[in-house]
Amino acid sequence: MLKATAFNVTCSVEETEKKMKTVIFGPPGSGKGTYASRLQVKLGADVIAMGDIFREIMKEDSPLGRQVKGFVEKGLLVPDDVVIEVLKQRLVKVSSGRGFILDGFPRTIEQAEALDKLVKIDAVILLTVPDWIIVERLSTRRVCRKCGEVYNVRYLKPKAEGACDKCGGELYQRSDDTAEVIRDRIKVYERQTKPILQRYNEKRILSVEFKCEKLETPPEVAVESILRELKKLNLA
Repeated sequence: MLKATAFNVTCSVEETEKKMKTVIFGPPGSGKGTYASRLQVKLGADVIAMGDIFREIMKEDSPLGRQVKGFVEKGLLVPDDVVIEVLKQRLVKVSSGRGFILDGFPRTIEQAEALDKLVKIDAVILLTVPDWIIVERLSTRRVCRKCGEVYNVRYLKPKAEGACDKCGGELYQRSDDTAEVIRDRIKVYERQTKPILQRYNEKRILSVEFKCEKLETPPEVAVESILRELKKLNLA
C-alpha cells in the first residue's frame, strides 16, 4: 500500500523530472539500497549512498580517508562535520541535469539542518516495514565482501550459492545481523528519524510512503508503486 501526500509544487514537471532531489528513509532492512538502485535506472538519477561512500573513502590513501578510517576502527561515530564534508564532495559529482536519491543521510536533526544549507530536497520516500519482517530479512541477508551487493538466502538468492552475481565476490553475513542487535537498530532509527520526518512535514516537502506488508514482496513491486505515486505528484 502506498500513501502520497502533496503539498506545494514549485517546479515545473520538466524540471522535477530532470533534477528531483530525494531522500529515502526506512529502518534497517527496509530495502532502501535495493529500491534506490532500481529507482536510479527508472528515474535517471544518481544514488548517493553514504554507507557505500564511506567504505570507498576508507580504501583511499587520502587525509579524509585516513580520518574516516580512524573513527570507524575505534568504533566511534564519524562526526557530523566530517560526514557533511563527504556529502558536499559527493554532491559536486552529481551529473548536470540529473537529480539524486540520498540514502543514509540525514540521520539526525542536525544533519537535516546542514543538508538544507547545501541543497533543497524536493521529496521524501518513506518505507514502512513491520519489525518482524525486518528481523527476518536481515537475519537471512548476505552481503558481497567485494562490491557490497546485497542478497537474501530466502527470496533474493544469488545464481551461485555464496557468490555475488555481479563480481563473483564472497557473500557473508554481517555480525550485526542478529535479532537482538536488529531490534536495537530499529529503536535507534525510530528515535532519530521521527523528528526529521516531522521537520520535513512542517516544511511541506512532498512525500510518498510505501508500506510493505508481506515478507516476500518483490523489489519490483515496491519500485513500481513508488514510481506511480511520484508520477501523481509530477515528480517522475
